[in-house]
Amino acid sequence: MTHLQAGLSPETLEKARLELNENPDTLHQDIQEVRDMVITRPDIGFLRTDDAFILRFLRARKFHHFEAFRLLAQYFEYRQQNLDMFKSFKATDPGIKQALKDGFPGGLANLDHYGRKILVLFAANWDQSRYTLVDILRAILLSLEAMIEDPELQVNGFVLIIDWSNFTFKQASKLTPSMLRLAIEGLQDSFPARFGGIHFVNQPWYIHALYTVIRPFLKEKVRRRIFLHGNNLNSLHQLIHPEILPSEFGGMLPPYDMGTWARTLLDHEYDDDSEYNVESYSMPVTEVEKELSPKSMKRSQSVVDPTVLKRMDKNEEENMQPLLSLD
Repeated sequence: MTHLQAGLSPETLEKARLELNENPDTLHQDIQEVRDMVITRPDIGFLRTDDAFILRFLRARKFHHFEAFRLLAQYFEYRQQNLDMFKSFKATDPGIKQALKDGFPGGLANLDHYGRKILVLFAANWDQSRYTLVDILRAILLSLEAMIEDPELQVNGFVLIIDWSNFTFKQASKLTPSMLRLAIEGLQDSFPARFGGIHFVNQPWYIHALYTVIRPFLKEKVRRRIFLHGNNLNSLHQLIHPEILPSEFGGMLPPYDMGTWARTLLDHEYDDDSEYNVESYSMPVTEVEKELSPKSMKRSQSVVDPTVLKRMDKNEEENMQPLLSLD
């Protein structure tokens, strides 16, 4: 074991070896091979290329050198292309702070039975008058940056549960194609986190419809790990034990405190509120976004007809199998 693996338990070390092809004897060589590729992309400013930083990208791509480098390049390219998002990229930024305090994201105290961190989002908490969807995405990315410092989570990964209860049609209409694309690029294509499952609960029909729109843009591996539970919390409990879930998800723990993770990041500055212009990070409206305007979304209800939703429900039942690994 090298010093780069010092934060891993014996069980996680073995998991990294078996599932990620991590070999302590070749670890430094693996890192250097990725670092040597940096010169092939002079158009990108690689602001970090230290051993520990590159290692998280190798783990995210099972030590396939080129895939790890491509993810590293996309990580910095995403930040170059979205400079405004990463100005004042800190927990005390007013927009990020307000999103964090509303539980975007939340993090449960207990890991799941695979050692994964469970992130939770309560979609209806979004207050459009106080911060934007981009602020929510920034808060999630900032939180992941903090969490991914933990080498155990680099190996074991994350699980995400999104509760759509009371998420209104008006709120859903703000999930425009450009906003969704920004989120997919930031989370799926440009960040070295391993997601073992993404669980939707209590989703209304228009979230079903929205998912059919974005599904083609998701990688097959990601699509296999999205579970649409609806109101069937028993199917959620087949994958995540109710003993570690709060009562909102039919679990045995008390209701989730939305400020738990925010207090961790903000510490003594949690209660220090400041003014914020909610338009600071608003997305431009394009012709494509009219597809998801309230009027067109209502029309889409007829496009996503009941037989489609029934097939989706049938597929959900078939997909309710435990995830055995993060491959």
